[in-house]
Order: sequence, then structure tokens, then C-alpha cells
Amino acid sequence: MAMTILHGAHAMTITGGCRCGAVRYRIEAEPLFTRHCWCRDCQYIGAGAGTVNVFFASETVKVEGALADYVSQADSGNLMHRQFCAACGTPVFTQSEARRQYIGVRAGTLDDPERGKPQMAIWTSS
Repeated sequence: MAMTILHGAHAMTITGGCRCGAVRYRIEAEPLFTRHCWCRDCQYIGAGAGTVNVFFASETVKVEGALADYVSQADSGNLMHRQFCAACGTPVFTQSEARRQYIGVRAGTLDDPERGKPQMAIWTSS
């Protein structure tokens, strides 16, 4: 099942993972916000398009599987961690060292892609 909505005081469960299935995640929370980023780094990751990232509180994301981590300095000056599946290379997460309380989930990895509708576009001048 792609997404389960629990009734009562329970949180929503959102699941997803990489293309090959080696990485799976489970999130027990609603998304905080969703952004379509057009920075130059995201254009590389998105093969010319921007990336769509669904943000959650970091502590709500539970991951199984091996992730590789690429660290680089963004145009904003922040150090960015971009994590991807070590087996198939699917981009899975993005996180700024300046805002470790949030983690961005690449919308294409969600089991229910309807959760990944952008609310805003950023770095559009890039």
C-alpha cells in the first residue's frame, strides 16, 4: 500500500524508496512544504529540469538501506547534503546543514506521487 491514513490521534504514514528497492523510507508525519527548486545543482540532478522536494521534520523520517552522501556548497552559501541510493543512484534526500531540522524527500521517490505537488518554485533565475 502506497499511503495509509490512520484515523484518530495517529499520524499519516508516507512511504517511498529508490528505483531498485535497496533504500526504503517511512515517514510518520504530514509534509511541511513542497518546493520546486531550479538552482544549478538541482538542474544537474534533474537532468536539466529542477527537482521537486517534499520537506518533513527530520526526526519523522526512518530509512532502511545504504545511502551515499554528496556534500557541496550551495549558491546560498550553505553546505548541502544530497543523499542517493548507493546501488542504483536514485536521488532520495536533500538537507542543508543550516536547517538540519528539515529533510527534503525527492518527490519522485514517493510511493504516492500525489504527495509531491509543488507549492512554490525557488531559484528560478538560475
